[in-house]
Amino acid sequence: MNPAPPSPVIRALIFVLAAAFLAPALHAQAPIEAAQLPARTSFYFLWRGTPTGDARKTNALFGLWDDPDFAPVRSAIFENMVSASTDSKDKDASKPPLTRAEAEEYSTLLDNGFVLGYMSKPESKMTAGATPPKPSTTPVNAWNGLFFVYNRVGKEALLSKAVLRMRAQEKDLPQLSQVTIAGIPALKVERKSGTAYWIEHGKYAAGANEPSVLEQLLPRLEGNSNDANSLAQSAAYQEAKPHLGGVLEIFGAIPALKNLAPDNAQGFRLGPVLTAIKLDAIRSISGHVALDGAKTRFQGIILGDTTPGSILDFWSAGTDSPPSLAVMPPNAISYSESQFDLPALYQVLKHGVAAVAPSGQNPAMMLEMVAQSKLGMPLADALALPTGEFTSMQLSPALDPQKSIYVFGIHKKPETLKLMRTILADQISSERAEGEITYLKISLHGKQGAQGTAQWDFYHLAVTQDFIYGAPTTDALHEAIAGRDTMHTMVVTPYQEARTDYPAKINGLYFFDFQKVDWTAAKQHWIDEAKKAADKQNATATPAQKAAASKLPSVLTNADPKVFARHLHYMAGASWKDENGIHFDQWLN
Repeated sequence: MNPAPPSPVIRALIFVLAAAFLAPALHAQAPIEAAQLPARTSFYFLWRGTPTGDARKTNALFGLWDDPDFAPVRSAIFENMVSASTDSKDKDASKPPLTRAEAEEYSTLLDNGFVLGYMSKPESKMTAGATPPKPSTTPVNAWNGLFFVYNRVGKEALLSKAVLRMRAQEKDLPQLSQVTIAGIPALKVERKSGTAYWIEHGKYAAGANEPSVLEQLLPRLEGNSNDANSLAQSAAYQEAKPHLGGVLEIFGAIPALKNLAPDNAQGFRLGPVLTAIKLDAIRSISGHVALDGAKTRFQGIILGDTTPGSILDFWSAGTDSPPSLAVMPPNAISYSESQFDLPALYQVLKHGVAAVAPSGQNPAMMLEMVAQSKLGMPLADALALPTGEFTSMQLSPALDPQKSIYVFGIHKKPETLKLMRTILADQISSERAEGEITYLKISLHGKQGAQGTAQWDFYHLAVTQDFIYGAPTTDALHEAIAGRDTMHTMVVTPYQEARTDYPAKINGLYFFDFQKVDWTAAKQHWIDEAKKAADKQNATATPAQKAAASKLPSVLTNADPKVFARHLHYMAGASWKDENGIHFDQWLN
C-alpha cells in the first residue's frame, strides 16, 4: 500500500477541506508519538484522530464536517485519497469506482489517528583502510523512505476491507507473499511499479517501501523504543518542539543539501551553489492545528537564519499595515497579501552564480550588462521599481476567477511604465490614459509584428502612482479602481481583533469572508466550468473518453453548497519575520 496525502489547490480550500478531517482532538490517540520516531525521520505528518465531546460539538469546522449535507464532500475527499494512493498506471479503468455509500463508509477510517512520514537513507559506513567499492553497472533501486502507520483499534475489519478493495481495483493483481520483519509477519506486495510491505498487527497497521524502515519502526510500535536513537534527540526537532504539540503536527527537517547534491558529468557543482545562497540556513519547517472553541487555528514556522544574505532574506521585514489594504474595494470577498524583498533575493542569487563561475570571471556583471541593454536601465534599478508587495482579491460572490484582481506595489510610475513597454512591447495591444491612470491591454498569446496583429487571450492592466492592477476583464478592473477611493469602514472586525496577537510588523495578511459568498451561484459556476472543460475535449477522443469527460464530479452534483454558509464565517491570518524565522498564523471560524 502506498498511502499519499491529498493535493489541495487554493489556500482557502486547503484550510477548509484539509483541516476539516485533519484537525485532531486534544485527547485523541496517535499510533506513535513523534518523539518516539526513529532519529532518521526527516518528515512526518501526525494526525491524532477526530475529536469527541465538546471539542467537536462547539467547533465550527467540525460542525461542517458532521453536517449530513457535507457527506458528498467527505466521500469525495476519501475517494481522492484512495485514488492518489495507487499509481495511475496500475489502475484498471474498467472496474467500478467507489460508490458514494462505500466512500462514506471508508471515510470513517479518518476517525483514528495516523502518521505519514519519511525516513532518510542510512549513511553508508566503511571501515578504516578499506578499499572503496568499484562503481557498479547494475542499476540500484532508488531509496524510498516513505512510511505510514495507522491506529486500527475498532477499525480492523473496515481497514482490511478497504485495502482488499484497493488491490482489486488494480489492472494487474500484485504478487503477494509472506515475510517476517523484526519478528512480525508482514505482507510483501510486488507490483511492476515497485515493492511495498504491509503489516496489520495488534493495535496498528503499518506500511513502507523499504523493509529497513519497518525494522526501525516496529519495535517502537511494540513499546520497545530506543530513546537514544529517537527523533526526540534531534536538534532540529528540539528547536521545533515549541511550535508543535497538542494537535495535528507537521514537521520537516531540512538537511544540508550541499552534502547530498551530486556533481554532474559536465562538471557543474550544485553543492557550492547551495552553500553560497545559504539554503542550509533553513533548519526546519513545522506547524500545528489547534481547536479553540468555535475556531480552528493553524500556526507554522520556517526556522532558520534571517540575517541579510540568507535565503530567508527574500521575505520582507514587513510593515504595520499593508499599503494595498487601503485600496481594497469594500465588496471584496477575499484578500491575500505578501511582501518580498526582490533586491535581496537577487543578491542571494548572485552569490550562487558566483560560486560556480570560473576563476577570473564575473557572470553577474555580464548578466547585468545584457539586462541593461534589454531593459533600457540597470538591473538594480529595475528590481527597485516593484515595492515587493503582491496582492490578490476576489470581488465575485460566485467566486468567478474572471473577477479576481491582482495588485502589485510600485515606485516611480513613469519609470515603471517605461520598463513595462520595453518588456511587453510585442504584447501590448493598446494603451490609453484616463486622468492619472494608464490602461494597458496585453495579449497573452500572439505578438504584434510589423506585418500586422495576431493576438488573442487578452489581459488588462491599470497603472496608478502606487500600484499595477491586473484583471482578466475590463469590468473587473474598473470595479477595483472605482472601489479603491470609496470611504468605507473595513468589514474585517474579526481580523482587527486578531491583529493584536501579531507583531507590529507583518509581511503577509489574508482573510476570506465566507458569509459574502453566494454558494448556490458558486456551485453553478463550477458546474458550468466543468462542462466547458468537457466540451474542449480533443476531437479525436473516443466516445468512452468523451462520456467520461462529460460526467460531472459527484461532489458538484450531490453537494448542497449552502452547508458552508451554515458553519463557516471568517478566515484571517498573517505572517511575519523575526530572528527565529518566518511565522504563519491563520484561523477559521
